Amino acid sequence: MINNSAKVIRANARGKQKKILGMKKQLERDEKRGAELKRLFMKIYEDNTRRLLNDVLYDLLNQSYEAEQRQLESESATLRRKIEVQEQKIDIIDKFIHKAKTHVGIEKLDAYTLYELIQGIYVDAPDKSSGKRQQHFHIQYDGLNFFPLDEFMK
Repeated sequence: MINNSAKVIRANARGKQKKILGMKKQLERDEKRGAELKRLFMKIYEDNTRRLLNDVLYDLLNQSYEAEQRQLESESATLRRKIEVQEQKIDIIDKFIHKAKTHVGIEKLDAYTLYELIQGIYVDAPDKSSGKRQQHFHIQYDGLNFFPLDEFMK
């Protein structure tokens, strides 16, 4: 069961790594656009001081660039927080997998293994709506989210 659990957990970590990569690429694009906006600010300011750009057009462009820059800064801050959270989750997953590797191949769960790997086991109320009694339970691994048992059986 630990091997199956580790496969699901590794797949989850790979998904998080892909997500982080996508967010980092978006952050890089936002930072490039922010740098480009700074250059544009300087350009329209210089054009305005040289009277190559009238004041009305300058104000319009300036407001537009400022609004876009505020939006980019907000998005960048949000992306940085999300990246940090995802990287922390990957660290937790890596630590769990390292712990779980010490228990690969065990035949019987003992108290130490349960204490080491599992934070809780939660059992749902029985469901008889299909005519058969079904009861689901979920395992919360130490430091990880809930994983339904049927995910491990795939």
